[in-house]
Amino acid sequence: MFLDCGRKLEKTHACTGRTCKLHAERSWEGQDANRGSSSCKRMYPPSRKDFISLTLSDPHSHAYNNGKHRRQSCWRKWKQLSRLQRSLILFLLALLLILGLLSYPSITEQWRGLSDREDWLELNDPELKAAPPGVKPVLGPAAGDAPAPAAGPHLEPAVVLDVVVDPRGPNVPILPKPPIKKKTFPNRRGPPNLQKDGNVSDTVGGEKQEQEAVQEEEGEEEGKEKKIVSWRGAMIEADQATEPPPSANEKEAAAPPAPVNPADTVPLEVSTGPADRLEAVRDAFRHAWKGYKDHAWGHDELKPISKSFSEWFGLGLTLIDSLDTMWIMGLKEEFAEARRWVEKELSFDKNVDVNLFETTIRILGGLLSCYHLSGDQLFLEKAKDLGSRLMPAFKTPSKIPFSDVNIGKGTAHPPRWTSDSTVAEVTSIQLEFRELSRLTQEPQYQEVVNEVMKMVHTLPGKHDGLVPMFINTNSGQFTHKGVFTLGARADSYYEYLLKQWIQGGKTEDDLLEDYLQAIEGVKKHLVRKTGPNMLTFIGELSHNRFNAKMDHLVCFLPGTLALGAHNGLPGDHMDLAVQLMETCHQMYVQMETGLSPEIAHFSLQSSDGRDVVVKPADRHNLLRPETVESLFYMYRFTKDTKYRDWGWDILQNFNKYTKIPDGGYTSINNVRDPVNPGPRDKMESFFLGETLKYLYLLFSDDMKLLSLDKYIFNTEAHPLPIWPSPPK
Repeated sequence: MFLDCGRKLEKTHACTGRTCKLHAERSWEGQDANRGSSSCKRMYPPSRKDFISLTLSDPHSHAYNNGKHRRQSCWRKWKQLSRLQRSLILFLLALLLILGLLSYPSITEQWRGLSDREDWLELNDPELKAAPPGVKPVLGPAAGDAPAPAAGPHLEPAVVLDVVVDPRGPNVPILPKPPIKKKTFPNRRGPPNLQKDGNVSDTVGGEKQEQEAVQEEEGEEEGKEKKIVSWRGAMIEADQATEPPPSANEKEAAAPPAPVNPADTVPLEVSTGPADRLEAVRDAFRHAWKGYKDHAWGHDELKPISKSFSEWFGLGLTLIDSLDTMWIMGLKEEFAEARRWVEKELSFDKNVDVNLFETTIRILGGLLSCYHLSGDQLFLEKAKDLGSRLMPAFKTPSKIPFSDVNIGKGTAHPPRWTSDSTVAEVTSIQLEFRELSRLTQEPQYQEVVNEVMKMVHTLPGKHDGLVPMFINTNSGQFTHKGVFTLGARADSYYEYLLKQWIQGGKTEDDLLEDYLQAIEGVKKHLVRKTGPNMLTFIGELSHNRFNAKMDHLVCFLPGTLALGAHNGLPGDHMDLAVQLMETCHQMYVQMETGLSPEIAHFSLQSSDGRDVVVKPADRHNLLRPETVESLFYMYRFTKDTKYRDWGWDILQNFNKYTKIPDGGYTSINNVRDPVNPGPRDKMESFFLGETLKYLYLLFSDDMKLLSLDKYIFNTEAHPLPIWPSPPK
């Protein structure tokens, strides 16, 4: 009867879509005596408050239970574990504690040096002392300074502190620290795809190909592909390369420096005579060359702080880039020694991928220039060998060349992350290939590069002569349209329009037409003035939106405009050149180190305090040549001595903040911090090939030395002759 009653009760509480059960929790006295009753009601005593458990179900199968549950405390759970389990847990906790205490000193030692986003190497010399009163610290001696004293035999310093007397200077020692390699980007102009076999030296200091760097990580696995940015040192493009882990010698070279006795140093000389300035540039070159010869001979680039080298293509980039500079400066012994290396060691029969653009402007251009200056047939033979090995890059569906070519296998390909080439890459190889055809009487070199210019001349996608930054090697069409800049990826396109026209005797009207139209587009869309002091600058255009951003690379433009005006182009080109030259100068003088940042942003509001604004990621300086290049052109055409003075200031600041006492110069991380500029342990080949060459020509009184009526400079500052005008 009790069971029947329960069933009836369950039915009376049924709900649609749900089950409702009523449980009476009570103890009834005399229940057994009444078990046989025929009435269900007699089994239930008077109503009372009972606990009810309600279970609901929903279409999503989420259950809800309103029953009361007591949470077990951690202690009760701990007591439920077996004695063996509790002993094991306590043992593991004790072991972790001991390991943590043992590793604490090494962890704190690694963390202590990481400050500000710049990844400094820690200088932990316990003997380092503050400079005496009246001494202003600098990174390295200036031109003409006495060499820094050597550290003790027990330690080879990476950077030696150097000081000059300055009664106004604070009593603070400089702590220059080379950066720990992090996952950033190597500083390159173009993005070659390097392969594991053949691109990396197996000796100390071999390094992968930034992009930009322009943007490297020591110890990274060989052959690992990375996306990096790299156009003339700017960080923009993907890249891949390899670098072996540092050797014991490299680690020792990166050790903290020993303290320097201020009495052993010589104050920075400030000389103003033309002869003194010329000799100062020679001294700077000799100092840079000493570092390269001692620690990177025959390799691509010097790492002056770690006293090692980096390898990009394995073709001696710095050596070949420097050959014509040594000839121009009259450094005969250095030139002869480098020539012997070219004769005996330089071989292009290597299974290595090289970037077409970089190899053309640096190596092919350097060899052709040396041939013209010296008349030595060796350089022409090497240039012919290299030129023939670069030709497979032009075997594409569109005749727009691939960015990369294997000079040993005779194969070419685009970067592995895209089928595009940058516009500047494919339109800034013409001067060199055209000259190679003229010298060898083999027309195929000129034909392939002229075809590229003809295609670009007629392509849709331009904006009043301004071109996008990318072009597809399959379709031959511009890609990523709507973005226009005179900085990375596009800069030398405009430069080579004018220079090809001049090189060919001013007969190629399409080149002149494209150049004039482009300059009008620049003036219409990209020229603006700052609010505070009305400085004229070149910005960027992105889908009709103006960005007040200007790369240091754009500082080539004043010189190019002046060169055009010198060759009969409109006079307002020279007016714009003068204004832009002042702006490039201000990019230096408004920085605390007197050195320009990689990228500057400009204030458009008059209420802003300063014209030049630098973002933290853009404050590095790579020893770039563009400003001193334009200073050279401006002085040659105007004879205004202020351009020489500006160049002299730049050289002095290079010596003050980037010179490494044992040899070489280094890029720096922070132009806004004169106390800790942050050496990057990298001397790009263009510092010797371009920057010091243009400074020497700027200070030379010999206007016939590489006359601009007889020579045209390629974008790596290698002079090539202007062709004789054809007979009329």
